Amino acid sequence: MRRISSGGIFEAKAGYCRAVVAGGFVHVAGTTAQGEDIPDDVVGQCRAVLEAIGAALAEAGTGFEDVVRVTYMLPDRTEFEACWPLLAETFGANPPAATMIECGLIDPKYRIEIEVTALAR
Repeated sequence: MRRISSGGIFEAKAGYCRAVVAGGFVHVAGTTAQGEDIPDDVVGQCRAVLEAIGAALAEAGTGFEDVVRVTYMLPDRTEFEACWPLLAETFGANPPAATMIECGLIDPKYRIEIEVTALAR
C-alpha cells in the first residue's frame, strides 16, 4: 500500500491523504479547490480540482484514462451542468461510472468536490 499526500489544508487536520494506492486501484479522496486564489465559480473550481486530482493520479503512475468511478458532490445541483464540457474533455473517450450528489461541503466557499477511483498501473 502506498499513500500520496498533496499537502492540502485538510489532510493534516482531518487525518487523511490525497490518495491511496492499494488492491490494484488508486483511491483519490474527495478533493476541493485549494490555495489562496480559489475561484468563485463552479467551473473554475472544477478545473482546479481536476488539476489536483490529475497530479495525484500522475504521482501514482496513472491518469484520467484509468478512472473507473467518479463521485461529484455539489451544494447546488443546478451548477453541475456548467461543468459537463470540462468533464467530457477530461475523461474523453474513457468515461468512468459516475454519481452526482447534492450535499453540503466542508466550507460554503466550495462549489464542487470530486472523488475518483482509478486502476493502478
